[in-house]
Amino acid sequence: MSLSAHLVAQDSSWRQRSELAALADLPPQLDSELERLDKEFWVSAEKLKEVVNRFREELDEGLQENGRNIPMNITWVHSLPSGNERGTFLTLDLGGTNLRVCKVTLHGQEPPNPTNSPSPGQKFSLEQEQYKLPDHIKSSTAEELWTHIADKLSTFLSSKGLDKEYTKEKPMPLGFTFSYPATQDAINHAVLQTWTKGFDIKGVEGHDVAAQLREKMAARNLPLELICVINDTVGAMIASAYNDPETIIGAIFGTGCNAAYMSSLSSIAKLSPSDPRLKSSSSSGGKTTGKMAINCEYGAFDNAHAVLPRTAYDAQIDAASPRPGEQSFEKLSAGLYLGEIFRLVLLDLADRGLVFKDRDVGRLRQPYTIDTSFLSQIEDDESAGFAQSRQMCRETLGFDLADGEVELTRRLAELIAVRGARLCACGVAAICTKEGITRGHVAADGSVANKHPKFKRRWARALGEILDWDRREGEEDPIVITSAEDGSGVGCAIIAAMEMERRGRRA
Repeated sequence: MSLSAHLVAQDSSWRQRSELAALADLPPQLDSELERLDKEFWVSAEKLKEVVNRFREELDEGLQENGRNIPMNITWVHSLPSGNERGTFLTLDLGGTNLRVCKVTLHGQEPPNPTNSPSPGQKFSLEQEQYKLPDHIKSSTAEELWTHIADKLSTFLSSKGLDKEYTKEKPMPLGFTFSYPATQDAINHAVLQTWTKGFDIKGVEGHDVAAQLREKMAARNLPLELICVINDTVGAMIASAYNDPETIIGAIFGTGCNAAYMSSLSSIAKLSPSDPRLKSSSSSGGKTTGKMAINCEYGAFDNAHAVLPRTAYDAQIDAASPRPGEQSFEKLSAGLYLGEIFRLVLLDLADRGLVFKDRDVGRLRQPYTIDTSFLSQIEDDESAGFAQSRQMCRETLGFDLADGEVELTRRLAELIAVRGARLCACGVAAICTKEGITRGHVAADGSVANKHPKFKRRWARALGEILDWDRREGEEDPIVITSAEDGSGVGCAIIAAMEMERRGRRA
């Protein structure tokens, strides 16, 4: 069943079946194209279940041995937080677009000082600065990347007076959120497996990013001690669990897509029960007990293209990407790519003479001219005559749209966003069915999860279809998305606090 038929199966009009109100009738040829696109982008419940079944297999494969498609990275985060963690930490977050530096103070169960934590009941205080990554950095060298990061750390320490408060002898504890696939032999060690999110920085893959960062911090005499390297999904899970004990999974639905969860040690076959790094875990009858946070890195799911419903536009994106054949799942569902899928469809229709006739489509030919926020704003536009969408298209593409073209862009934005949301439910469903999880909160961070107006509802509907929920009006779903606490900042600080406590130290 297509998206249109699924929404209101009884209605014979595609435009009335859509979630969006119709603006204008489309010419027959364009209407036919929209029907074609509807069928290409719709993912049925049956297809979702097929995807989830294969997803589970790849998750299991990643727990069996290293080097599998979904790496299922061991993080050395041994537990969820107690909620009592305290101390002051610096955190660094290298994301897909920005570099963020935060000073985080954890209050634990102690009521925070109102002067530095104005929100009642908030268990942390945070001061932060965000620095946009220069475009050239994403294809530069390790030397340029870490020099840039060390410069920003130095700037932040100086601006907050922290360079006077801490010394090399008594350094400030630092947590590093590095949201890329990495192999960790310890919590303060991370070897980059492969760049994602459009990055292709030379001299980093196969190297310990913690060691590279430490080298640059030492060269700048920064009074910092790197305590932990974490992934943002693990941070989201830990930060949310600090306040919410019903947290089951940390997820990122933003530039990329990924999830983390607490796995039983006994199911991680690639980790030996006799590993000395597990000394904090218990053993019973020769079987290791306890938990370990697993960073799935499932953006790489189905790189073999066995089950994902790829279109010709998805294949174009993959072929033009810095790493063709990698991150296949991410390229269909993550925020970095949704706007590009939208652009490629519009360009295809324009090149075939179906839209934008007699107008200069030069800007439309530029890759990644349109970002995912463009799609969400179109779907959220309630202005008269969709004036906001028209203005946005004029500013972004450089030409005005006819009524039918406005209608087309709105329908297309819906099709692509719905497919993305439904596919995003598959990773969480695979974890839940694999672990026997039937209730709880999925702590989600990322621009798509928190800024797209309809993502959470569409994601929940798809999850219910996969898990065969008996959804009743007025009742809360057994598994729901919650907005994650600041995983890359607060979550990273909490993990640093947990690790220092494990070492018998306090911040």
